Amino acid sequence: MAQNALARERLFALRETIARLEGKPAPALAAAEREALAQGRKTRQERILPSLPFGVEPLDRALDGGLSLDAITEFRSALSRDAGAASGLAMAVAARLQKQESDAGRLMPLLWIGDAVGTLDAGRPYAPGLRDFGLSPERFLHAAPRKLDEALWLAEAAVESAAFSAVILEVRGNPVHFGLTESRRLSLRAHAARRPLFLVRQAGAEEASSAALRLHVEPGPSGLRPLPDGSKLAGSIGNPIFHLTLEKSRNPAPLSFLLEWSPHEREFFPVTQPNLIRPSGEQSAYSGAQLPASANRPYRPQAMGALLAFERAS
Repeated sequence: MAQNALARERLFALRETIARLEGKPAPALAAAEREALAQGRKTRQERILPSLPFGVEPLDRALDGGLSLDAITEFRSALSRDAGAASGLAMAVAARLQKQESDAGRLMPLLWIGDAVGTLDAGRPYAPGLRDFGLSPERFLHAAPRKLDEALWLAEAAVESAAFSAVILEVRGNPVHFGLTESRRLSLRAHAARRPLFLVRQAGAEEASSAALRLHVEPGPSGLRPLPDGSKLAGSIGNPIFHLTLEKSRNPAPLSFLLEWSPHEREFFPVTQPNLIRPSGEQSAYSGAQLPASANRPYRPQAMGALLAFERAS
């Protein structure tokens, strides 16, 4: 059934490309608008969907108010080791969306579609960790399709159903079967259903897509952690800090921001410059310098033996 749906969608995408070359209205977009009108909704020009602000004035100003809730937003990490930062930012944004909907009296679930390959490196969402990060685990659903085609079909069906506050699609790298055509189909579904799709791309290069916004995400160093007595602890684990760079947005300038996420308040706070300097006389919380030296062992590791390179057998 999934393969038949994908074949049908590829046919629709091909017809759309031909219509665009001939200067005719795109059938998929026209069908989406007709469906919206049939359900008593207004067209895009007549309706204004509230955006999701970050709560940081310079960033929201650069994004014209915040994230669009009827489009694709991509969170990209260039390296595998930064996959946690991209996933963490997507979850933080989803937590803010849950808070916004809870204040409006809507309690809709959130769907995370994991990538089979990406899960091997980045792992799966952990329920107690989600609660500590500001999300509601009882409204968090996780799907683990075996193939990318199944994940794309599930993402389209989930967005089109409008049953979720947001759909998060996790993708590893730049797969061949997820290009501009597939991205445009997802964008049309999000536009017609008025639901956001958050794309988390792990260890992927920058490429053309139908995403309304693409953010390059890197982890930032945590600052000094304040203690109840007013002092600050260095070297401990504090709130996560994200280094964001606007790669694709309405703002032509490539702007960068440092944001700190507070899970308890579910708010972002701007970080002008990480405070990594310890006060005088204060040691790190987990400093290895406090441990005694090893006894009866060499101070330096032994040198490696000779390295041999063998030619391929075939």
